[in-house]
Amino acid sequence: RFMDECLYLYMEEDMKKIVKFGGSSLADANQFKKVKDIIQEDESRKFVVCSAPGKRHGKDNKVTDLLLMCYQLASHDLGYEEVLDQIEMRFQSINDELDLGIALDFLFEEIKHNIENGASEAYLVSRGEYLNGILLAKYLDFEFVDACEVIKFKEDGRLNSELTEELLSERLKKAGNAVVPGFFGSDEEGNIVTFSRGGSDITGSIVADAIHADLYENWTDVPGFLIADPNIVENPEPMGKVTHKELRELSYMGAPVI
Repeated sequence: RFMDECLYLYMEEDMKKIVKFGGSSLADANQFKKVKDIIQEDESRKFVVCSAPGKRHGKDNKVTDLLLMCYQLASHDLGYEEVLDQIEMRFQSINDELDLGIALDFLFEEIKHNIENGASEAYLVSRGEYLNGILLAKYLDFEFVDACEVIKFKEDGRLNSELTEELLSERLKKAGNAVVPGFFGSDEEGNIVTFSRGGSDITGSIVADAIHADLYENWTDVPGFLIADPNIVENPEPMGKVTHKELRELSYMGAPVI
């Protein structure tokens, strides 16, 4: 029994976990604080994959949607600056409330310069994850690993799995603790390539595979699977138990989080 307990403790200490946080989990400074608490309560959570900031409330906009709007306006020679300013304010509020001291104005000047020079849609919509990753890495005191450098795509748009695994495993081995922005990577020419929307989940699984993680945790900002729709019923209680069959039936009926 003593040897079993020693082995269990050793395994717990030596575990490697990938944790991915969705947009609602990183929507504002308060959400960042929750994420930091989650990561710090378990030392094996060494590598973090992040999404762009999501909605802070029901009538809010996701940052990725605002970035897509910027691209559509710019591509039709319409004024996009007001929307880009909204995005900068979102990130600046997180930067200020957490006292991170990151010079976001220079980063947004670079984004604006690239828009004026015909930046691609993939480049622009990926900036939400990119900027959020920089903020989160600074807040956690983790290394920031730009996904462009480690997530690689082939010329035909498919993931270059072998090269990606090689680059990721080598980089994260040196990093110790790191934040990798989800959703995007780059092709052989260095151009930004994105997964489909929601692709940060895919990045998380790629990172987990590359470092042979013991566990991949995919977090979202909900208290559990609820007994009723919180948009209809106020403060519904979470379910204690639910079967796979019940989950399947609920998903068919439109339950968005499982």
